[in-house]
Amino acid sequence: MARSTARKRALNTLYEADEKGQDILSLLAERIEHPGAQTPLPEYAIEIVRGVAEHRRDIDSLLGECSTSWKVSRMPVVDRNIMRIATWEIVYNDEVPAGVAIDEALSLAKTLCDAESPNFIHGLLTAVAAKSEEKPEENTND
Repeated sequence: MARSTARKRALNTLYEADEKGQDILSLLAERIEHPGAQTPLPEYAIEIVRGVAEHRRDIDSLLGECSTSWKVSRMPVVDRNIMRIATWEIVYNDEVPAGVAIDEALSLAKTLCDAESPNFIHGLLTAVAAKSEEKPEENTND
Protein backbone atom coordinates (compact mmCIF):
# COMPACT_ATOMS: atom_id res chain seq x y z
CA MET A 1 0.00 0.00 0.00
CA ALA A 2 1.29 3.45 -0.88
CA ARG A 3 2.70 5.61 1.87
CA SER A 4 0.26 8.39 0.89
CA THR A 5 -2.63 6.07 1.77
CA ALA A 6 -0.90 5.06 4.99
CA ARG A 7 -0.53 8.72 5.96
CA LYS A 8 -4.25 9.30 5.37
CA ARG A 9 -5.14 6.29 7.50
CA ALA A 10 -2.74 7.45 10.23
CA LEU A 11 -4.36 10.89 10.08
CA ASN A 12 -7.81 9.32 10.54
CA THR A 13 -6.62 7.56 13.70
CA LEU A 14 -4.82 10.60 15.13
CA TYR A 15 -7.79 12.84 14.32
CA GLU A 16 -10.23 10.48 16.01
CA ALA A 17 -8.09 10.20 19.15
CA ASP A 18 -7.67 13.98 19.27
CA GLU A 19 -11.39 14.66 18.82
CA LYS A 20 -12.41 12.10 21.44
CA GLY A 21 -9.64 13.04 23.85
CA GLN A 22 -8.66 9.36 23.78
CA ASP A 23 -5.18 7.97 24.30
CA ILE A 24 -3.63 7.52 20.86
CA LEU A 25 -2.11 4.11 21.53
CA SER A 26 -5.31 2.66 23.01
CA LEU A 27 -7.28 3.78 19.94
CA LEU A 28 -4.56 2.35 17.69
CA ALA A 29 -4.81 -1.00 19.49
CA GLU A 30 -8.59 -0.96 18.91
CA ARG A 31 -8.14 -0.19 15.20
CA ILE A 32 -5.57 -2.96 14.80
CA GLU A 33 -7.73 -5.52 16.58
CA HIS A 34 -11.04 -4.44 15.02
CA PRO A 35 -10.50 -2.55 11.74
CA GLY A 36 -14.25 -2.33 11.20
CA ALA A 37 -15.43 -1.78 7.64
CA GLN A 38 -12.00 -0.58 6.52
CA THR A 39 -9.10 -2.75 5.52
CA PRO A 40 -6.50 -3.34 8.25
CA LEU A 41 -4.20 -0.40 8.94
CA PRO A 42 -1.07 -0.43 6.78
CA GLU A 43 2.17 -1.07 8.68
CA TYR A 44 3.46 2.42 7.86
CA ALA A 45 0.26 3.98 9.28
CA ILE A 46 0.84 2.06 12.50
CA GLU A 47 4.47 3.22 12.56
CA ILE A 48 3.38 6.85 12.11
CA VAL A 49 0.72 6.69 14.82
CA ARG A 50 3.10 5.02 17.28
CA GLY A 51 5.82 7.54 16.44
CA VAL A 52 3.55 10.53 16.90
CA ALA A 53 2.23 9.09 20.17
CA GLU A 54 5.74 8.44 21.46
CA HIS A 55 7.08 11.89 20.53
CA ARG A 56 3.91 14.00 20.70
CA ARG A 57 5.11 16.27 23.47
CA ASP A 58 8.33 17.09 21.58
CA ILE A 59 6.49 17.37 18.26
CA ASP A 60 3.93 19.80 19.72
CA SER A 61 6.71 21.78 21.40
CA LEU A 62 8.57 22.11 18.10
CA LEU A 63 5.39 23.11 16.25
CA GLY A 64 4.70 25.67 18.96
CA GLU A 65 8.22 27.11 18.69
CA CYS A 66 7.91 27.44 14.93
CA SER A 67 4.38 28.88 14.90
CA THR A 68 4.30 32.65 14.90
CA SER A 69 0.55 33.01 15.18
CA TRP A 70 -1.14 29.98 16.74
CA LYS A 71 -0.71 27.79 19.78
CA VAL A 72 -0.84 24.11 18.82
CA SER A 73 -3.92 23.59 21.00
CA ARG A 74 -5.77 26.30 19.04
CA MET A 75 -4.96 24.94 15.57
CA PRO A 76 -7.74 23.12 13.73
CA VAL A 77 -7.67 19.41 14.63
CA VAL A 78 -7.02 18.20 11.06
CA ASP A 79 -4.26 20.77 10.49
CA ARG A 80 -2.62 19.93 13.80
CA ASN A 81 -2.54 16.22 13.09
CA ILE A 82 -1.32 16.63 9.51
CA MET A 83 1.56 18.68 10.91
CA ARG A 84 2.24 16.14 13.65
CA ILE A 85 2.63 13.42 11.01
CA ALA A 86 4.92 15.54 8.86
CA THR A 87 6.97 16.69 11.85
CA TRP A 88 7.43 13.08 12.97
CA GLU A 89 8.61 12.19 9.46
CA ILE A 90 10.97 15.19 9.27
CA VAL A 91 12.52 14.74 12.71
CA TYR A 92 12.30 11.02 13.46
CA ASN A 93 12.08 9.13 10.16
CA ASP A 94 15.34 9.24 8.23
CA GLU A 95 13.73 7.39 5.29
CA VAL A 96 11.54 10.36 4.37
CA PRO A 97 13.18 13.56 3.08
CA ALA A 98 11.76 16.74 4.61
CA GLY A 99 10.52 17.93 1.22
CA VAL A 100 8.53 14.75 0.71
CA ALA A 101 6.99 15.00 4.19
CA ILE A 102 5.98 18.60 3.49
CA ASP A 103 4.56 17.78 0.03
CA GLU A 104 2.54 14.89 1.45
CA ALA A 105 1.20 17.12 4.24
CA LEU A 106 0.18 19.74 1.68
CA SER A 107 -1.55 17.10 -0.42
CA LEU A 108 -3.65 16.07 2.60
CA ALA A 109 -4.31 19.70 3.54
CA LYS A 110 -5.51 20.63 0.05
CA THR A 111 -8.19 17.93 0.18
CA LEU A 112 -9.15 18.03 3.85
CA CYS A 113 -8.62 21.56 5.18
CA ASP A 114 -9.93 25.04 4.51
CA ALA A 115 -8.39 27.29 1.85
CA GLU A 116 -5.90 29.06 4.14
CA SER A 117 -4.52 25.92 5.77
CA PRO A 118 -2.09 24.76 3.06
CA ASN A 119 -0.14 28.04 3.18
CA PHE A 120 -0.02 27.99 6.98
CA ILE A 121 1.02 24.31 7.05
CA HIS A 122 3.66 24.88 4.39
CA GLY A 123 5.21 27.79 6.26
CA LEU A 124 5.18 26.04 9.60
CA LEU A 125 6.60 22.77 8.29
CA THR A 126 9.31 24.62 6.37
CA ALA A 127 10.32 26.24 9.67
CA VAL A 128 10.25 22.83 11.39
CA ALA A 129 12.50 21.36 8.69
CA ALA A 130 14.94 24.28 8.97
CA LYS A 131 15.02 24.01 12.76
CA SER A 132 15.53 20.24 12.65
CA GLU A 133 18.52 20.73 10.33
CA GLU A 134 20.06 23.15 12.86
CA LYS A 135 20.13 20.47 15.56
CA PRO A 136 21.03 17.16 13.89
CA GLU A 137 22.16 15.62 17.20
CA GLU A 138 18.53 15.72 18.39
CA ASN A 139 17.23 13.81 15.35
CA THR A 140 17.62 10.38 16.89
CA ASN A 141 15.13 7.61 17.34
CA ASP A 142 15.79 7.33 21.09
